[in-house]
Amino acid sequence: MLVLTRKIGEKIVIGGNITITILDGGRGEGVRIGIDAPRDVSIHRSEVLDAVSASNLEAVEGSAGSAAESPEQLILAALGLASP
Repeated sequence: MLVLTRKIGEKIVIGGNITITILDGGRGEGVRIGIDAPRDVSIHRSEVLDAVSASNLEAVEGSAGSAAESPEQLILAALGLASP
């Protein structure tokens, strides 16, 4: 894991097409960041992804023979943006 220290307004560039900007921090427990990435790059909070995965695992265990889907498809389905 790479650990960096950044100040408000400073940026981190990943792969030349993803930019993370530090928007706010130092007050309380959280830091606000902005992520600029191409539309085809999926960005998810890990706790949401974990909850959706657990929910989908429960659904799969309840119905045998379902076709495997990508995590992105499962998240969209759980958010009501696409059918599973």
